[in-house]
Amino acid sequence: MAVPKQRMGRIRTRTRRATHDRIDAPSRSVCPQCGEVKLPHRVCPNCGFYKNREVVETD
Repeated sequence: MAVPKQRMGRIRTRTRRATHDRIDAPSRSVCPQCGEVKLPHRVCPNCGFYKNREVVETD
């Protein structure tokens, strides 16, 4: 098993984590029925439609 010869510096570790461990914002899509912004593959909270069918009744 490989053993590092020297300790990795704090700035190098934090720089690597800052670029690779970042969490991206969730993607958004537009509802084809009402045009509101919603999360993809989920029921629209505004009109209740999913895949051109009304799944949840809304007022």
